[in-house]
Amino acid sequence: MEQRIIESVLKDLGIKNKNYGANSGSSTGWIKTGGKELVSYSPISGQPIASIVQATRSNYDAIMTRAKTGFEKFRMMPAPERGQIVRDIATVLREKKEALGALITLETGKIKSEGQGEVQEMIDIADFSVGLSRQLHGLTMHSERPFHRMYEQWHPLGIVGIITAFNFPAAVWSWNALIAAVCGDVILFKPSSKTPLTAIAIQNCIAPVVDKYDIDGVFNLIIGERAEVGDPLLNDSRIPLISATGSTAMGKKVATQVAARLGRSLLELGGNNAIIITKDCNLEMALRATLFGAVGTAGQRCTSTRRIIIHTAIKEQFLTLLIKAYEQIKIGDPLKDDTLMGPLIDSQAQANMMQAIETAVKQGAKLVYGGTRLKIPGLEQGSYVTPAIVEAANHYPIVQEETFAPILYIIEYKELEDAVRMHNDVPQGLSSSIFTDSIKDQELFLSHKGSDCGIANVNIGTSGAEIGGAFGGEKETGGGRESGSDAWKNYMRRQTNTINWGENLPLAQGIVFNIKGVQK
Repeated sequence: MEQRIIESVLKDLGIKNKNYGANSGSSTGWIKTGGKELVSYSPISGQPIASIVQATRSNYDAIMTRAKTGFEKFRMMPAPERGQIVRDIATVLREKKEALGALITLETGKIKSEGQGEVQEMIDIADFSVGLSRQLHGLTMHSERPFHRMYEQWHPLGIVGIITAFNFPAAVWSWNALIAAVCGDVILFKPSSKTPLTAIAIQNCIAPVVDKYDIDGVFNLIIGERAEVGDPLLNDSRIPLISATGSTAMGKKVATQVAARLGRSLLELGGNNAIIITKDCNLEMALRATLFGAVGTAGQRCTSTRRIIIHTAIKEQFLTLLIKAYEQIKIGDPLKDDTLMGPLIDSQAQANMMQAIETAVKQGAKLVYGGTRLKIPGLEQGSYVTPAIVEAANHYPIVQEETFAPILYIIEYKELEDAVRMHNDVPQGLSSSIFTDSIKDQELFLSHKGSDCGIANVNIGTSGAEIGGAFGGEKETGGGRESGSDAWKNYMRRQTNTINWGENLPLAQGIVFNIKGVQK
């Protein structure tokens, strides 16, 4: 069954058994690479899907040359015309939604509806970007000098490097690439080595649009090892902005290397997201939010719910309901419609989960449900697990870490101020939530002394953000913002302009600097 799906999807998306890992966007933009072979294995069954010949340093240099040439032309195209290009990309994504979503499921192991949902997110961000292409506006300010006009405008930044993680191999590309494109930038995309085929599929999907508008060199792809591609990308002064999504450890490396050349980095890193559940909340809603937040994508979202901070009075009731719900979760082949949780990305992720649970127990926690390896008949090579529920204390060192797996820590509180303190007392600061029917508790959570995360929700879970709002977090989450609101400003450079349309040259702040025979 899976092999037939693989063959059908690869054919629909133009992926071969062996693919090259460098492309400049167009259908003829593939570069013959000579690096090491990289095989993409499906976490569903452990079987190979297809392979990639990775790029070398010389291939990287060739792609950069095409990107520089592409930028010279693309930046002069009016922004609404660039928006039309993105609109056409959205049309192609709609046509390829089923196949691309299926490939995401095959390559990441996320369930079928989540794979389709990721492509829908690409479509939504494309639609957002089209509207944005007519709103890249600056401000007009009053000058302190007579007969002067002062304003600011925004210019394309240049080449934008995009580094993505395995868990959202397509959506995060679109957050960056499509907004950067309407801003007039060109893109250099380095995907996770665990999901290279999705990146190749994206290139194949957009190639007809690139050909139609003759914009080769705008949407570039490079797949390669750190020494050949990764480090050159980070250290390249021709790339003013690196947008990187991944672990905090990876983000620190990116930030350090990019800062050393005074480049910009936009970082969206780890989360240790919590839901505070008060004793007066709608418990059913809190339960449903917890289920998706903790179990969705097998706990492999940066916004996955890692901690439940719950009032002592309802803890046992909630825990009983939660365990009953966990017992009903169908774990298995994510290509089947009734599956709610697929595999972890690989055996290392599975081992990390088991080690984290063992460590938690040693530190004083209690495993109350799950946390075991699973063998699914016919899919024995897949890294399947039962999601874990662990009673713990917030200060345990393992609770302070982000384990990229479905481990949910249950933590008690008596006073809301203590709950907020525990909520904030972790190194990460991405997504947060409170379930309450109290306006007072809601407002405390959203106040200056409340959640310290980049995202704070009320009666909504931590996972699953809309594209209209800026996405990102504080502290070790990196401080970056992608997607909606005014995140487009990351991809442009601001310029302040002052025009003197008078016949005198007054200086700012009333300074007098006269030289005899020169001043009027």
